[in-house]
Amino acid sequence: MALTDIRDVPTSSNERVSLDIFERALDQALALKGNPVATIDEALAAEPGFVIGRCFRAQLQLLSMERALLGQAAREVELAETLTGAANRRERGHIAAARAWLNGDLERAVEHWEEVLIDYPRDLLAFYAAHLTDFYLGDSMQLRDRAARALRAWDGDTPGYGYALGMYAFGLEEMGDYVRAEAMARQAVEINPRDVYAIHSVAHVMEMQGRQRDGIQWMSERQADWLPADGFRIHLWWHLALYHLDLGEIDRVLEIYDQGIRNKKSEISLEELDAAAMLWRLSLAGIDVSERWGGLADKWEPHAEDTLYAFNDMHAMMTFAGDRRDMAAARLLGAAASYVTERGGTNATMTRDVGLPVCRAFLAFSRGDYETAVDLLTRIHARRFGFGGSYAQRDVINLTLIEAAIRCKRYNLAQALLAERLALKPTSAHAWRSMARVLDGMGDRREARAALARADEIADQ
Repeated sequence: MALTDIRDVPTSSNERVSLDIFERALDQALALKGNPVATIDEALAAEPGFVIGRCFRAQLQLLSMERALLGQAAREVELAETLTGAANRRERGHIAAARAWLNGDLERAVEHWEEVLIDYPRDLLAFYAAHLTDFYLGDSMQLRDRAARALRAWDGDTPGYGYALGMYAFGLEEMGDYVRAEAMARQAVEINPRDVYAIHSVAHVMEMQGRQRDGIQWMSERQADWLPADGFRIHLWWHLALYHLDLGEIDRVLEIYDQGIRNKKSEISLEELDAAAMLWRLSLAGIDVSERWGGLADKWEPHAEDTLYAFNDMHAMMTFAGDRRDMAAARLLGAAASYVTERGGTNATMTRDVGLPVCRAFLAFSRGDYETAVDLLTRIHARRFGFGGSYAQRDVINLTLIEAAIRCKRYNLAQALLAERLALKPTSAHAWRSMARVLDGMGDRREARAALARADEIADQ
């Protein structure tokens, strides 16, 4: 007789041991700790026809967004499809979602998971997979609303409730509902103090609100809880560094980069996104990080043509531009352009509309061609939200546009963008210092001094 999982969601399995192992692997994935692939392999070894376990393994490979795992992901999807006849309706939805993702249609994949969630709102695997896909799509509204729709069937007694709250909190934050987002994330942390994703949701709120000192305190007080999260630790170091960077505390940022963000492993991983983004932000702030680019670029260069996700390509370009690796940059641009013309699907659209212009702009910026950088970035300024990642991560595009505008003396544009920024985050010492540079360039010495004084006041608080 087929069993349900611990949230009473139906499966086609009649092996409780397999389902118990599945829950352990799912918890590892949501906790961003351990090796969920190895764990789910235990279940598949015990029950080769374990449909939802096979679906989960395929999704883990696909959601990693790593080209090196695509071959494995394809085999997993094919194996899952061989089990379609034994699968129930919910599991067939997971199989269809995995196939759509493999085919490059992330929008269709998330539609399949949504169909599953409408009928089985406590399907935590579908919740998790759809949430990550919405993040990759940069779909802030669905990050919030898909979670809200599913949570109608959850309460405090539902296993995994804290994880669901943490994901909902992140969606609320991305939609600018900061008060509710923080309350929801803190509730999740109360349920599980080591819920690093919920800790991260609070960090995002404080970043967006310009609560740098609160953010530093939050991350420091919870450090013992997030340091063990090997799958997310570097990203949380990145968040801590952002607060210090906004305050102009460069020595502390460099210390965090060297001790926390810089990944000492030789192979490329998603952690290199955070390293590239932090070095690029430091370089925008006028900090010489030239000796730090080389090791990072060494990791990215063998993957210059691995176009799979435009958001990752942007970070690869940061390293090539930062380390003056023109050949690697050219290979990346060529591969991305070929992807657009030869492939369909979600990433081709993202690359065409945002990824290629951003990569070209960053390369132009590194060469001192600030006019070209400004022209390229202003064209995609309103489209950057459909590019994947979070507001905090995409902010590097806006920061680059502002700095390029200042350097090519397009002061009216820089002033307008900084006014927009300071309206949302008046506590940014970095933004006030940039505004002082703009005002000085425009000849308004008195207002420039006032802006600089405001920056110093914030930094000294």
